[in-house]
Amino acid sequence: MQESKVSRRLKETTAPEVNEYIYRPRLEGFADGFANLGNVNKAHIVMLAEQGLIRKEHATALAKGVLDMEASGPGAVTLDPAREDAYFNYEAHLIEQIGADIGGRLHTGRSRNDILATLDRLRCREVLMNLIDALIQTRQTALNNAERYAEVVMPGYTHLQPAQPITYGYYLSAVEQALERDSKRLTQTLESMNRSPLGAAAFAGTPFDIDRARTAELLGFDDYLDNALDAVGSRDFILESLSHLSLLSVFWSRVAQDYFVWSTHEFNLIDFPDSVAATSSIMPQKKNPTVLEYLKGRTGYIIGLLMASSVTLKGSNFSHTGDANREGTRGFWEAAEESLRCLKLLELVLRTATPNTDLAVRRASEDFSTATGLADLIVREADISFREAHHIVGAAVRMAMDTGLPAYKIDTAMIDVCAMEQVGHALNLDANKVRDCLDPTANVQSRNSAGGPALSSLRPSLLRASQRLEVERMTNKARRDRLQAAQEKLQVATRAQAEL
Repeated sequence: MQESKVSRRLKETTAPEVNEYIYRPRLEGFADGFANLGNVNKAHIVMLAEQGLIRKEHATALAKGVLDMEASGPGAVTLDPAREDAYFNYEAHLIEQIGADIGGRLHTGRSRNDILATLDRLRCREVLMNLIDALIQTRQTALNNAERYAEVVMPGYTHLQPAQPITYGYYLSAVEQALERDSKRLTQTLESMNRSPLGAAAFAGTPFDIDRARTAELLGFDDYLDNALDAVGSRDFILESLSHLSLLSVFWSRVAQDYFVWSTHEFNLIDFPDSVAATSSIMPQKKNPTVLEYLKGRTGYIIGLLMASSVTLKGSNFSHTGDANREGTRGFWEAAEESLRCLKLLELVLRTATPNTDLAVRRASEDFSTATGLADLIVREADISFREAHHIVGAAVRMAMDTGLPAYKIDTAMIDVCAMEQVGHALNLDANKVRDCLDPTANVQSRNSAGGPALSSLRPSLLRASQRLEVERMTNKARRDRLQAAQEKLQVATRAQAEL
């Protein structure tokens, strides 16, 4: 009778269906995870040798065997789904190269459980740094064009109705500020999750005198997770990251929706180059916003992955289980790959979108979005409460609409007629001041309170945002440099052990 290839406890070979539908798919990412698995093994070998838990000659043979595998690459490893997963296939190849006695000693003081938990954290760490870098690039593009278009006046909308004039640069500044919070959320998760599970073994530690701090150091972790059960049983950092990506995708979908509306023939406030558009198979006049539709559509997919992971995890025990630590994490890797693509597409949108400057300012002068500025003028000049001013201006707007006049045609005579109806007396406002507050450019520049669109407020805000962004860029670079230094240290220690 044939037996399991990984356990004498199991007296039968694995069913073909299990190999085909469970184990074989797990091996598809073997090449991608090969380097991390090798690093985990190297750190463990160095630590075992330093702690005297294996003989020097065994440690030397193990170190040399792992380095030889590293040099040969993942393609040299024959993958057999009957061995269940990447680790057992890696170990089988190592044993084939250096013998069962020495190769089998690699697993001293550890479990596949803490190895998998460590691999997840190493992979997630790299993914988060990549996402942060992509966010930094997208935010930089937003800031660049916010400066470029800081004086391009356009209507601002609430309820998709003309509300108050803003500038296109001001809108882009708001986009960058929102994305900054996404960066912070991912960074906070990255900093909190950079703890090593290695050495937790199955979930209850090990009787061997291992040095968990040493393996954590060699793998670039800031520390190790204190409780072994939590170390192997928790993947909350993945669910947390997936939650952040869900929030991020909801936001980029809202931005895409703005551009989707603004680029329509009816609005025509924004144009895109033909290189980011598609056409119709039957209607030759069409220029379809394919990128925007993709961004909006992918959001639903990412939210779905979050729900799937959450539901999978909630029914699992707080320990190592396949449903929690394998199936429950799958959605994050997919969401992360999709988010990287979408951030690059969002950056493309922000970089290539061009405002139709003349039309935008004309719309803002005609669509009554300057009306609040007129109400503010009445409050300042006529000593009338804002609510009364609101009624007066509302009546003036109604009068202009009924007579087919654009907003900039409202004059002092119309205001006085409406004031007589609302408060019983004329206001006698200065005609030049009325004209200025109804001019969208002057209206924007009057809104100079902190956070407003006036250049006197926007430019300092953009400068502060640029300074914060540069700090984040340098911080993520320094983080990568530290990890590279840890990698080099691990390699030096492993080679030194191999040469003993």
